[in-house]
Amino acid sequence: MSNKIMDVIQWVDSRLPVIEFWEAHLSKYYAPKNFNFWYFFGSLALFVLVIQIVTGIFLTMHYKPDAALAFASVEYIMRDVNWGWLIRYIHSTGASAFFVVVYLHMLRGLMYGSFKYPRELIWIFGMLIYLCLMAEAFMGYLLPWGQMSYWGAQVIVNLFGTIPWVGDDIALWVRGDFVVSDATLNRFFALHVIAVPIILLGLVVAHIAALHTVGSNNPDGVEIKKNKDANGIPLDGIPFHPYYTVKDVVGVVVFLFIFSLVVFFMPEMGGYFLEHANFEPANPLATPEHIAPVWYFTPFYTVLRAIPNPFGGFLAMGAAIVVLFFLPWIDRNPVKSIRYRCALYKVNLAVFIVAFIWLGYLGMQAVTPLYSQLALRLSEIYFLFFAVLWIYSSQRSVKFYIGWFLVFTAIITGYDLFRVNEEIADLTWKTWIIPVAYIFVTLVVAAFTNLDKDKSVPERVTA
Repeated sequence: MSNKIMDVIQWVDSRLPVIEFWEAHLSKYYAPKNFNFWYFFGSLALFVLVIQIVTGIFLTMHYKPDAALAFASVEYIMRDVNWGWLIRYIHSTGASAFFVVVYLHMLRGLMYGSFKYPRELIWIFGMLIYLCLMAEAFMGYLLPWGQMSYWGAQVIVNLFGTIPWVGDDIALWVRGDFVVSDATLNRFFALHVIAVPIILLGLVVAHIAALHTVGSNNPDGVEIKKNKDANGIPLDGIPFHPYYTVKDVVGVVVFLFIFSLVVFFMPEMGGYFLEHANFEPANPLATPEHIAPVWYFTPFYTVLRAIPNPFGGFLAMGAAIVVLFFLPWIDRNPVKSIRYRCALYKVNLAVFIVAFIWLGYLGMQAVTPLYSQLALRLSEIYFLFFAVLWIYSSQRSVKFYIGWFLVFTAIITGYDLFRVNEEIADLTWKTWIIPVAYIFVTLVVAAFTNLDKDKSVPERVTA
């Protein structure tokens, strides 16, 4: 029996290089031996993608992409289809879980310099995947045809209308009608189910192929291909299979435990995963009291709201995403890992993470004068992170640091003078200190201390 199986395998392999693929990407793909907790999230993202595709297929069997029937079809799935409630909750929870693991995966890249040479293309493919995920989530968000789905889509699509001269035509083209309607629902359904997933799968394949071409990064940021034995095998590498496949299985088990707790006990997650307003059918004549996107969009939504001018806010929101694409060229420091980066980088990254989370929180809150000012200040810190990173990623003189501090302070102060009025004057100048203090520490203090001094990087990976 075993000989016949081997004959079949050899017959297939002579026509389709299955064994060669297995060896190139698993059994003979050598990964660094010092992967840690942060290296779970790439495989978990792929696992969640599979969950979303499988559950999405089953949901489309009963969903009706019709404005008159969509909400009722979702209720039918929840109440009458066998295990339909479970499939729907797995899919809705999976959407949030996808962004959780992707954000942690991106954070790993920032911590260990996985976007740097020779992995720039990997990072760009990853960012394109992130854009596709945002498009996929946004289009899928409309499909339940609930109150928040309808009005959230209305607000986001109307943003395109702020573009001078061509905005109204673009918004009309995206909607397919003058308002969010049946035409919008149909095209979003087609894009969500067919077009974007095809692009997404292609980008995932390109992302993994680029990764396996240059090799995986590691917590030390040391290239293991530089130290090989006589057979060309990296001295600090181990085969991905079985070592890391088993390790990833452990990560999947832990993830499924947490995922199951959410699905079975708190699928709405207090209104953050499934908003309460979305349990009401869409009503074009009744606007929800507070319109906000799902939590994973809120940091960029806050950047949008921080600028009073609609088109200016739209540009700022777009820039907040686009700037991430240029990270490999913004951070020019050859040291990759946070283990050996200077104290300034660690402080800068910590502030950036806090600012991003806080921006997300503010995006879920109703607009108040205080929150509006905080949104602007945190948005300024978000963009200043990249500016400061570019400045100190290459050794400069004290005058250079101080000069940029004065430039940034003048820009922030000038914008405040331009927009300030009597109603917000007090809050404006009280919160002005937040970004100015940030750049004072990261530029002026760093100029006169050793905060920007990196540690020496070892030749081989450490345990």
